[in-house]
Amino acid sequence: MAFSEAEQRAMARALELARRGPRSRNPQVGAVLLSPSGEVLAEGWHRGAGTPHAEVAALSHLEGDAAHGATAVVTLEPCNHTGRTGPCAEALIAAGVARVVFALPDPGEVEGGGGERLRAAGVDVDSGLLAEEARALLEPWMTARTLGRPHVTVKWAQSLDGRAAAADGTSRWITGPLARADVHARRAQADAIVVGTGTLLADDPALTARDAAGLRPAQPVPVVIGSAEIPAGAAIRRHPHELLHYPSRDLDAVLADLHDRGMHRVFVEGGPTLASAFLAAGLVDRVLVYLAPTLLGGSRTAIADIGVASISQQRRLAVEQIDRLGDDLLVVARPAPSAPEGGS
Repeated sequence: MAFSEAEQRAMARALELARRGPRSRNPQVGAVLLSPSGEVLAEGWHRGAGTPHAEVAALSHLEGDAAHGATAVVTLEPCNHTGRTGPCAEALIAAGVARVVFALPDPGEVEGGGGERLRAAGVDVDSGLLAEEARALLEPWMTARTLGRPHVTVKWAQSLDGRAAAADGTSRWITGPLARADVHARRAQADAIVVGTGTLLADDPALTARDAAGLRPAQPVPVVIGSAEIPAGAAIRRHPHELLHYPSRDLDAVLADLHDRGMHRVFVEGGPTLASAFLAAGLVDRVLVYLAPTLLGGSRTAIADIGVASISQQRRLAVEQIDRLGDDLLVVARPAPSAPEGGS
């Protein structure tokens, strides 16, 4: 069924509302209620665990039977279970909503199925409106929900010949200011930023998200993986958030703990050893490669052994986008569907 212009505008607005919600164990969801003629009746978004879901928040602004015959436009399929709050599908049915449009289905085995419950009650249901935009917002939560671990982005900067540093180990700066600014913007969108102890000791990174004015309002929690001791004077110890140090090589255990802490967006900054370990383990959902038009030569490659012994084992990537950042290029890719089993 075709979506009306009013529904398209409402979904765009619902996505704006969803972004107001906190990034937590629960999805960021927005909802807009439309009258039969397409006018906005009410809006709502999920404000955090234990608070009304977006649909119920929107309904709370209406009195009596004001929602009767309305269309509910929601970024995620209305839930079909009772947790801290009741099922949104039932709330919409009880309010007399005639039509529900959602962007993405809920992947939960328990929470999903709201669409079918609505249809069984005689409500007209359609889905897929602005699905890609909704997926961009909800993908980390959906990864956490379906895989039981955070969504992992691995980033590195390299020369055209695949090097991350010069022969003497120096690496600041391979890329230009626009590329570095893009990295800081992406750090601010992450829940946690991860480095290995090798990179920490070599570069003494602050792991903060900064712009021209200083620290950004949103900061990722700094995470260090490796057994080496972190110096008392390390820059990371002055981070706004207390650091998490995992003296372990068990990446699954690290991700499980971060997931338990409610962190769904993990940004791995390296260095090469740690990035390669995540790739080899099939624990990478997105790759960001900042490609600088320079040549370094030598042996300090951007990634090391990832378990590819022959060309038949290569880790194919699907390129999502290529951006020009000053003189540099940013390649955004994800493991291709044909990636080795165990990838995501």
